[in-house]
Amino acid sequence: MASLATRGSNLVNKLITQGRPQLDVFLKYAKVELTPPTPADIPAIRSGIGRLLTGARTGAYKNVTVRQATLNTLVTMEVIFWFYIGECIGKRHIVGYDV
Repeated sequence: MASLATRGSNLVNKLITQGRPQLDVFLKYAKVELTPPTPADIPAIRSGIGRLLTGARTGAYKNVTVRQATLNTLVTMEVIFWFYIGECIGKRHIVGYDV
């Protein structure tokens, strides 16, 4: 039983050692990407929304490359997934609301 415990602790230590660089990279990007917008970001957000509305009115969305359309689709899916994750966290349950 003692050898099983030492093997288990050695495995955990090895996993922590090997996973540390990937965790550091994740934390570096998470600190930048997952922070809420600051007041300095508001003008850029407004101009982005303005460009989006102008592009929708003029039909500029029809003139994007396949790569850009794929990236736009992935970003939209990410926003939707984060919305659903936030909903699950907010209602503290995966399925439905407690009515």
